[in-house]
Amino acid sequence: MLDGIFSFVLLDTRDNSFMVARDAVGVTSLYIGWGLDGSLWVSSEMKGLHEDCEHFEAFPPGHLYSSKSGGGFKQWYNPPWFNESVPSTPYEPLAIRSAFEDAVIKRLMTDVPFGVLLSGGLDSSLVASITARHLAGTKAAKRWGPQLHSFCVGLEGSPDLKAGKEVAEYLGTVHHEFHFTVQDGIDAIEDVIYHVETYDVTTIRASTPMFLMSRKIKSLGVKMVLSGEGSDEIFGGYLYFHKAPNKQEFHQETCRKIKALHKYDCLRANKATSAFGLEARVPFLDKEFINTAMSLDPESKMIKPEEGRIEKWVLRRAFDDEERPYLPKHILYRQKEQFSDGVGYSWIDGLKAHAAENVNDKMMSNAAFIFPHNTPLTKEAYYYRMIFERFFPQNSARLTVPGGATVACSTAKAVEWDASWSNNMDPSGRAAIGVHLSAYDGSKVALPLPAPHKAIDDIPMMMGQEVVIQT
Repeated sequence: MLDGIFSFVLLDTRDNSFMVARDAVGVTSLYIGWGLDGSLWVSSEMKGLHEDCEHFEAFPPGHLYSSKSGGGFKQWYNPPWFNESVPSTPYEPLAIRSAFEDAVIKRLMTDVPFGVLLSGGLDSSLVASITARHLAGTKAAKRWGPQLHSFCVGLEGSPDLKAGKEVAEYLGTVHHEFHFTVQDGIDAIEDVIYHVETYDVTTIRASTPMFLMSRKIKSLGVKMVLSGEGSDEIFGGYLYFHKAPNKQEFHQETCRKIKALHKYDCLRANKATSAFGLEARVPFLDKEFINTAMSLDPESKMIKPEEGRIEKWVLRRAFDDEERPYLPKHILYRQKEQFSDGVGYSWIDGLKAHAAENVNDKMMSNAAFIFPHNTPLTKEAYYYRMIFERFFPQNSARLTVPGGATVACSTAKAVEWDASWSNNMDPSGRAAIGVHLSAYDGSKVALPLPAPHKAIDDIPMMMGQEVVIQT
């Protein structure tokens, strides 16, 4: 019956029995560990366990652990879509619109100053638009004022800053832009890995600007933000979904992506904000909304450019209201931009160059011996892994981080959809060759960097193309 995000331990002092539980999708983080002396430990962060436990692991989302039933996990969240069978409910735009508006409105219940994260992409823009429409009559508006505050982060001139500002002006929000440089981000990498507790490449790439932004937001006195995580997993919004061979594969991949969210985007959104005591709420991951969206016949979610259907078409169409527009048309139909790309393409390119200065070829040749589990395949991955292992040297810690082949944030299974991707393993959306408008192509890729780098020759090449450095 609980509807929200939570990780808790409930202790019954009458008989010292207890129950541990985590929310449906794992928006909040939770870990469980066992000591050699028979003790059981629970913490929202790994760093609370790794010195006291012989073994620890991520507490599975949608599960509970009860001492009364002799220990062990019991799954309490088991919705219809969990078995991955293909649903058949016909697409009804107004049903999607109504369900999502309800999910956003539900999260406006708050007694603290709040705002919205606004990258200018479809997901965050819809959250901001609905919030701006429904804020007026709420208790929060009476207490903190009727005007919504919005926040955006990016490198100077980045796609997100430009689009975020445009949406903010359209919605009339009080907009706050935070600029960072590639060097600012690089300087924060160690703190990010310490707080977010992962060595996954795309999670660290995206967590760093979010971490820097959260610090600024908290300094303004804001304590809660609404964010747009989850939409791409539910609707197949990542660019690699263009290559889904049929509706069954499409649907099963969305199921796999939602089930894995607690290892990736939820981990980032929760920990990068919680590092500064900021709370992130994610309306797309509302239980009722997930049920509504995942009951759709996946044929309606399939990407068909020849019919004018781009990624997340069903969501865009649901909010395409001519009489009372939620968003400008070109924002409503803006191509998917992963957060780590949208803050500025030179962010990822700068990270790769920095890693190349710190990881040499000899280190890479020994990677499989030093890191036999989830062996890093790029210098960037090796660099993050070194930092992670310094903070969390236990085997239990490295086992909490997922691995496997990925392109543009796909699961390993979806890499099979296009043979060419096996030569281009990068979690950036630009790795979706033939789909992203600024994709890594087979000729030249310009890497605008903040300053000259001495080890440019060590940058991992994408498909052997010529690399042009603009300094």
